[in-house]
Amino acid sequence: MESWSVLISVGILLALLASGRFAPALLFTGWAGGFVLLGIVESGDLLASFANPALATLILLMLVSLALERSHLLDQLSERLLRGSERLALLRLMGTSALFSAFLNNTAVVASFLGAISRQRQVTSSRLLIPLSFASIFGGITTLIGTSTNLVVSSFAVSAGLPALEMFQFSLVGVPVALVCMLVLLFSARLLPSHRNDEQESTQEYFLAARVTRDSPLVGKSIEENRLRSLDGLFLLEIEREGHLISPVGPEEILHAGDLLAFTGEVHKVQTLQRFPGLELFGSRADDLLATNLVEVVVSNESELAGRTLQEVDFRTMFNAGVVGIRRGEKRLKEQLGRIPLRVGDSLLLAVGADFMQHRNLDRNFHVLSGSLQRPKLSDTQSALALSGFAAVVVAATIGVLPLFHGLLLMLGALLASKTLTVGELRRRFPFELLLLIGSALTIAKGLEDSGAALLVSNFIQSYANGFGIMGAFIGVYLITLLLTETVTNNAAAALAFPIAISTAQAFGADPLPFIMAVAFGASACFLIPFGYQTHLMVYSPGRYRMLDYIRTGLPVSVAYSAGVLVLVPLVFPF
Repeated sequence: MESWSVLISVGILLALLASGRFAPALLFTGWAGGFVLLGIVESGDLLASFANPALATLILLMLVSLALERSHLLDQLSERLLRGSERLALLRLMGTSALFSAFLNNTAVVASFLGAISRQRQVTSSRLLIPLSFASIFGGITTLIGTSTNLVVSSFAVSAGLPALEMFQFSLVGVPVALVCMLVLLFSARLLPSHRNDEQESTQEYFLAARVTRDSPLVGKSIEENRLRSLDGLFLLEIEREGHLISPVGPEEILHAGDLLAFTGEVHKVQTLQRFPGLELFGSRADDLLATNLVEVVVSNESELAGRTLQEVDFRTMFNAGVVGIRRGEKRLKEQLGRIPLRVGDSLLLAVGADFMQHRNLDRNFHVLSGSLQRPKLSDTQSALALSGFAAVVVAATIGVLPLFHGLLLMLGALLASKTLTVGELRRRFPFELLLLIGSALTIAKGLEDSGAALLVSNFIQSYANGFGIMGAFIGVYLITLLLTETVTNNAAAALAFPIAISTAQAFGADPLPFIMAVAFGASACFLIPFGYQTHLMVYSPGRYRMLDYIRTGLPVSVAYSAGVLVLVPLVFPF
């Protein structure tokens, strides 16, 4: 009975995760706490989950990556990669992204290329950004540290009493699969849209929303009388008045106090509205705008803004910037900007103050696409030391001279001692949500195993695979993981699928390693929707993509990826 109760509760957890209304870390923490309170899992197991060695290694890797992502190496490379024809630029970009993502945080790799691709004019960015995101996944599956998912799976293996996975244990499968998928992507990328890439087109994707204040001299006069028809580069599209929409707006329309005016066109000419007293934009009067510098940013996966409105967070006070417009994928959001709950991946056009670049919470909240803002980079000496130090840690761990955890711990100490990183920066960027999610996921996995819920699912897989033998069960575990990763997040998918994989291997009396690899590779097989993987969301709005763009481009990749994994894993890791 307990096993069914646990299984039903996990089904509810999956439904809530798929709804997207709650943060995965919040849900997993709540479920793990519930398992402990109900006696399904011992409190000691909960504490042991958060002390898992592989989890500690992952946290250290994330912290060390804060310095590596500030190296100017990727910025310099990005300028050279995009020269020549579109096909050649795409091939170089995918290869470089995959190579760096094998060792660096793929979010940092995509973020480094994202701004350069958005600013360049040689190749349309919408033809490059989805391939960039996909290639970062291809690189991530080739090593233990290439993606957090592999380290998460390794932490589950350690928790189950199995040996930790090794640095290049994934490579014999991951490298051939990555090469095949890049070849397939080279052709499927032809289906991507080709949006214009010039600045004017980019700014036309936004709206300006201006409210008429009660004391405005514009009140009681027509659009014609207020000279709102012949604006430089801007066009008054519609008026929202007391919940009613006036569109199109005629020249004789009389303005009322509280009217919300929606302008489109060249929104970088926002200062055109300065000459109209009594217009309020993004929390300030149009005649008291911030600096003329406009910066386009993307809300990051670490941002504290996700799920909150501009009014709730007091955006202008936090960043000394006002939001001129919001874009989500190809859609221009026309509602009142202050009331729109922001999402990870949203593009914001900001009018920024003089000290905007001095705000220390920018890296946590945004990826910068355009504008004069430049993130502080490491010096040549710091960059060389950081990259060579990281390479030494990887080599030492690979040949068994120094465990990866010890090497990363020493490197973090060196980065702090040399002031390449500061304690304040570690505090701001510490991956608390990832720690909560994985630690709680380990606890939930323990509950699935101890309660017998994982055995129920493995028995179902075994009966379903009857006649297909162990290979059928292996394919079943992989497909369950793939379905989960397309529905929820990759780390959550690994957490829920791992105990099922172990129970299935035990039911067949097989070596658990191929089933563990099925979970690891299956949890990274997110190519069909933008919401299951953080780098997909990062490129969603800058590329002005639709859901269909991911499906058309990703379906051939997903088929090739799955076929490669299902063929190679049993050959490299026999049952």
